[in-house]
Amino acid sequence: MHKWRARYPPESTHPFPEPDVEIDGAPGWAAHRIAEVEQWRAGLPGRGAGGGRPSASWQRYLGRAGELGLDRGEATRLVEAMTEEYPEMTEPQIHDWLIDRWSDR
Repeated sequence: MHKWRARYPPESTHPFPEPDVEIDGAPGWAAHRIAEVEQWRAGLPGRGAGGGRPSASWQRYLGRAGELGLDRGEATRLVEAMTEEYPEMTEPQIHDWLIDRWSDR
């Protein structure tokens, strides 16, 4: 966890969730926050040249967007617009929200 906190500090664009407690330099998170940490991890960009493979969140979102007829550029611009409109939401949260909104289509 230390490397993630160092690589993604609070002032970064994708900050690692702050620990609930720190004892002798060792961070700790409450059990109910595991989903928050997992969601943060799912929102990391892919690895490799050009960003690599999209995260699981992006893959789910792009798959559903494609089913509805949006190309990758349109789907990406929609997420960018939503990110600007709702800065308090992470990309995975936006993906999930849009997928839920589209579920009845």
